[in-house]
Amino acid sequence: MAKGFAGRRALHLAEQVRRWTPYGDAWLGSVASPVDYGRPVRLWVKRRVEHGQFRHSYYLTTLKLHSLSLAMQIYDQRGEAEVEQFRNDKQGLHLSSRRKQRFCAQKTLVLLTDLAHNLLADFRHSALADSPFAGFAAKRIVRDLLAIEGNLIWNDGELRHIELHQNHPQAEVLLNCLVKYCQMG
Repeated sequence: MAKGFAGRRALHLAEQVRRWTPYGDAWLGSVASPVDYGRPVRLWVKRRVEHGQFRHSYYLTTLKLHSLSLAMQIYDQRGEAEVEQFRNDKQGLHLSSRRKQRFCAQKTLVLLTDLAHNLLADFRHSALADSPFAGFAAKRIVRDLLAIEGNLIWNDGELRHIELHQNHPQAEVLLNCLVKYCQMG
């Protein structure tokens, strides 16, 4: 289930709606998908009045649901966790400030960001689970924990010792978390 972000496309799709169904303070209308996604996709438009004018947005899903109202309810319920996750990733990994002009470079950036997200999630669930940092999301992990100054001591390609700046108030607890994380692998 997803929401489209093209205003002109939403307006164009709204012009194709034959019947509008009331939904709270808005209306929903089903339309045929202009793109073949290779599997059945249900597409609908939401019309609402904002500042005296109609505003449109469109949604699509591969779920087989019996009504547009149910589809919209499911879309509305998915909200908070997804918004929080995207916001934390966007802020923690600085996604809004990183854009590449070339397609391959942008694709590489997206893949590296996915890798960073997965590594941070694994670190959070494995190393920080039973610590005071258990509630930290990507932004706080990057900003508050991974920014602590320190050194990694390597010998023959293996990590031998971790040193963190001793004057940092969170250094000792983080060091225990890092040692725990390294022993898991």
